[in-house]
Parts: sequence; structure tokens; C-alpha cells
Amino acid sequence: MGGTETQRPSVRDAALQATRERILDAAADAWRRQWYDDVTLRAIARDAGVALQTVVNHFGTKEALFLATAERIGEGIAARRWVVAAGDVEHALEVLVADYEDNGDATVRNLAVEEKVPEVGPMIDLGRRGHEAWCEHCFAGALDGLRGAERRRRLAQLVAVTDVYTWKILRRDKGLSQAQVRTAMRELVLALHQTTDTEGEAP
Repeated sequence: MGGTETQRPSVRDAALQATRERILDAAADAWRRQWYDDVTLRAIARDAGVALQTVVNHFGTKEALFLATAERIGEGIAARRWVVAAGDVEHALEVLVADYEDNGDATVRNLAVEEKVPEVGPMIDLGRRGHEAWCEHCFAGALDGLRGAERRRRLAQLVAVTDVYTWKILRRDKGLSQAQVRTAMRELVLALHQTTDTEGEAP
């Protein structure tokens, strides 16, 4: 009997965790497809196959669920991105464009409402900082030997040419294929590897 009693909390905890994961999966799918304001807890509960009260019991509010979902998505993105070795431009862009294919549209929608929806802003800022650090790691060759203002400008250029808005312009606005987007970004990044400062700016 003692063994059975010991197991019961673990089984219950596992069931609760599985329910939580289903809710997060449904929420992630909803926010990948829709604007923040269009997503409802009731619809997420339906898609997760649980009662609305179950969602409330786990997360409390829509805002809290969004933050938990965004954190989960962000951790997944970071895990995929940071396997890229420093200087491996080809792999970096392969991973980056694949990420944008999954999450780019949702990110663009979140950027559009970051000043309107308080919960969105901090996650966007975290993403911006993470993307800059990742660019500094992956495209280190374009920064070699640079100091001061020149280095900051070059890093800003690397961030810009690999930004989600750049992906949106190439992929959505101009209709390039995923492979063409990778090629276009590669050309931009490699051009920055070859660029030298000819303006004579003071650091």
C-alpha cells in the first residue's frame, strides 16, 4: 500500500504537467496564427481539449499564459540557434531562416503591438538582445579587427540584414522562396565580411 501511495503524487504530477504542455502547445499554435487580441482562453482550452477553468487554474490570465508561451518558444529558438559554431555563416542562415519560417509572422505581429500590449514589450526586447548576441557569435569574422563606433556599426548592420523584418520583406513582400531568402541573406552577410571602413570616421 505504501508503494501505491508513493506513486500517486507522481502520476498526478505527470498528468498535470501533460495538461499544462497541451495548453502551451495550443497557445503557441494560436499566437503563431493570430493577433494577440484575437486569441482567447476559451479557444485555447477548446484546442487543448480541456475546460476553460483548467486553463485558468494553470495560468490564471491570458497575459500570464502569453508570457509562459513566449518564454517556451524563446527557449526553443535559443536552443536551435546556439548550436551554430562561431563563424559558420551557412549553418547560421539555415537555422535562422528555418526559425523565421516557423515564428517570423508571429514575431512581426508582436512587433506591431509591442507598445499597445504591455506583456509583449519585454519579450521583444529579450529577443532583440538575443539576436544581437547571436549575430556577434555567428558572424564574428565580419567584426574582426574592428573597434569602437566602427564595430558597433558593423554589428548593427549584421543585425539589420538578418532581422525578421528583412525576412518579411524578402519572403512575404517580394515572394522569394525559402532557399532564395537564405541566398539573399548570405550575400548581405558575406558582403559585410568583406567591407572595410573607408569613411575615416572617428571611433
